[in-house]
Amino acid sequence: MAGDPVATAVFNALSLTFPDGERLFMDAVRNYRSNLSGKLLDDAKGFIAQEAIHTREHVGLNAGLDRSHYPIDEIEAHIKGRLAFLRARGRVAMLAVTIAMEHFTAMMADLFLEKPEFWDGVPEDLARLWQWHAMEETEHKAVAFDVFQEISKNWKPSQRYGLRVRIMLIMTVMFVSNITTFSSMLLIADGMKPWKARLSVLGYLFGKPGLFRKSWKAYWDWFRPGFHPWHQDNSATLKAWQDRFAVAVPQAVAAE
Repeated sequence: MAGDPVATAVFNALSLTFPDGERLFMDAVRNYRSNLSGKLLDDAKGFIAQEAIHTREHVGLNAGLDRSHYPIDEIEAHIKGRLAFLRARGRVAMLAVTIAMEHFTAMMADLFLEKPEFWDGVPEDLARLWQWHAMEETEHKAVAFDVFQEISKNWKPSQRYGLRVRIMLIMTVMFVSNITTFSSMLLIADGMKPWKARLSVLGYLFGKPGLFRKSWKAYWDWFRPGFHPWHQDNSATLKAWQDRFAVAVPQAVAAE
């Protein structure tokens, strides 16, 4: 990430969480396919297909990390343990976790597409991978949420809203804690003192450039009772990136 060790650690930590995390998201939506029909069923199938490709690409990206130098096995074991715990809570809990985490990925995706300074000096292939992932996360940012709305349509509004709020609060603590811990572990492996590693990561997330801080308005929007992901309408930005990748893909194929 343009020679910035802290940014590099944060993005590597994010990438390490994606394969197993996105498998949970796929399974959470897949669990309810028999309850869906029409466009929502088609959207759910598209969501699963996109997340499967994201998993594949981040497995490939993560393979570039030096496992003899970094505690990758320890980090992945921690991720698998947390996700196993969440899976054991049942399919409603899995879907609730998915909609909360999809909100986080949508917030980050919006930053990645709207704030080109994140990619200044970053190798083109790496920047393109993250931008493509952000574009597709934006495309399907409401799908899991709409599945949740469908399967909970007969619940009391207070029950539906209460679950959304509780799970977001829980996942906020878990996600921020995990990314901070995993990023710090990578920096410590490179020789940074533990206290400095943790402060540096928190500074990157909540100070400058503020990967999480810059999304605070979108984050708090979740807690409105009538929230829907597309109330945060970034469709114009999405269309611009779709057009950009539509041009880039044929050019890349022609160059091979």
